[in-house]
Amino acid sequence: MKTLTKSLKFAARAALLTLVLTGTVFAMDLGQAKSEGLVGEKPDGYLGLVDSGASSDVRALVQDVNAKRRANYQRIAKQQGAPLAEVEKVGGMTAIDKTQRGHYVMDASGRWVKK
Repeated sequence: MKTLTKSLKFAARAALLTLVLTGTVFAMDLGQAKSEGLVGEKPDGYLGLVDSGASSDVRALVQDVNAKRRANYQRIAKQQGAPLAEVEKVGGMTAIDKTQRGHYVMDASGRWVKK
């Protein structure tokens, strides 16, 4: 189990790095959306809207990032023979760990808090 968890953490980090490096071009990029407090990282491994009044560009960005994350999580789960939910959870922990100070993360109760 410990080896599987290490392997999942490595795979999740690699997947997140790939997403950062191959992101689609939007009017607003992910870093800018995070810096402006519009989006944040959730424990389920996906990006969420912190500001419910965010523009359609920001919503499209979140959908695009989450679709790519889901595809990567599914690929990792298949390669590792692990449940998708476990891969998503590891991805969420990794993303929250790597979130810059001052950006938003969702806590266990579902509230957005600044890291």
